[in-house]
Amino acid sequence: MTRKPRIIADDKIPFLRGALEPYAEVIYKQGAAICPADVRDADAIFTRTRTRCDAELLEGSSVRLIATATIGYDHIDTAYCEAKGIRWVNAPGCNSGSVCQYIAAALLLWAHERGRRLHGLTLGVIGVGNVGGKVAVAAEGLGMRVLLNDPPRAEREGPQGFTELARLLAESDIVTCHTPLASSGPYPTRHLASDGFFGQMKPGAVFINSSRGPVADTAALRRAMDAGKLSDVILDVWENEPDIDRELMQQAFIATPHIAGYSADGKANGTAACVREAASFFGITEVSPQWFPADVPAAEASREIRAPQTEDTEEALRHIILHTYPIEEDSRRLKQSPETFEQQRSNYRIRREPPYFRPLIATKEAAEALRKLRFTV
Repeated sequence: MTRKPRIIADDKIPFLRGALEPYAEVIYKQGAAICPADVRDADAIFTRTRTRCDAELLEGSSVRLIATATIGYDHIDTAYCEAKGIRWVNAPGCNSGSVCQYIAAALLLWAHERGRRLHGLTLGVIGVGNVGGKVAVAAEGLGMRVLLNDPPRAEREGPQGFTELARLLAESDIVTCHTPLASSGPYPTRHLASDGFFGQMKPGAVFINSSRGPVADTAALRRAMDAGKLSDVILDVWENEPDIDRELMQQAFIATPHIAGYSADGKANGTAACVREAASFFGITEVSPQWFPADVPAAEASREIRAPQTEDTEEALRHIILHTYPIEEDSRRLKQSPETFEQQRSNYRIRREPPYFRPLIATKEAAEALRKLRFTV
């Protein structure tokens, strides 16, 4: 009888238990604690960002597949895996809608609290992949002018539609980063946001990072804040997580524990990508190529949203978006208890993305904006 494939899985990957157990041996471990002994006789690893998949973990193991339930894959030594014939896959776009929701909520809350209007402001989007592309469309729905910077895409597709970084920084009222983390190669992004970067930004601009913590140099970011170069920062990712810079955290307008992509929908997408890949790789024909978790829970907030009766589209949008995601609650929780950074990630509340909700709106202008924010109207 053929042995079932053995899979070591991060125990915080949601909706996974029971999906493959009839056809595979699935062993659940705390992601950060997975060690060489755990994977020595494993055929596959299902991971999130807390398991470093490199030679130290994998050398001498029988692992043939690594599937991460995340967009990012900088925790996987891809060169080592390719040299050893280990297939690795990520889940591109799995939580792009969740991060877009996070950015929209942050922008609308920031504008309201700071007495600003988003309409007419310029948003600079650095990295225009699955996430950045959705953010750009959402920002247009909020009435913002959008500048796009993505050197790899500009090289492949031509410069039309893209903006050089120096110009984007000089003209943008708000800059948001959505790049992968790369330490080498033609387009390194580690410490992309450095002293020189912040020095080129428009005075009083806002900086947002929800990509990877080391994309921004923490010391340089603090210097830019202390010098008054930036008016606000919004940070979901940090260098040295979970041991984050607490002074910077308190300075931030919004500070959250790496949960921008943590909607239930985004998590379900990431898990589905892992399950489908394993089923295909190991020939588990009993699992559908379209498998998706059946038990994604309902939102804490009511599904139906009645917008205020107003001709002010931005006010209506703020009410609707913050109903789906009251982002200030996550920020307040982290600032009150930064030592529980990992627990807040591991036990994150249920958040559903805009397509789940049914907003009731008053104007055609608001309806069109909501479609760009991914609501079904």
